[in-house]
Amino acid sequence: MPELCSFFGIIIRRYYSDHDPPHFHAVSGESEVLIEIDTLAVVRGELPRRALALAGRWKTISAL
Repeated sequence: MPELCSFFGIIIRRYYSDHDPPHFHAVSGESEVLIEIDTLAVVRGELPRRALALAGRWKTISAL
């Protein structure tokens, strides 16, 4: 899976031919979450609150 970005211990990844809805993966330590691109809704998984907020913030400033 291509790594798009890494910051503050969070890794952002995305499969380009993955299942719907369009989403990206955010990994922090042993935790992983799938976040829908259009709505920033959590599709599956959990992240610590701070890491989840930073992943959402990354999406708002990225070109994804």
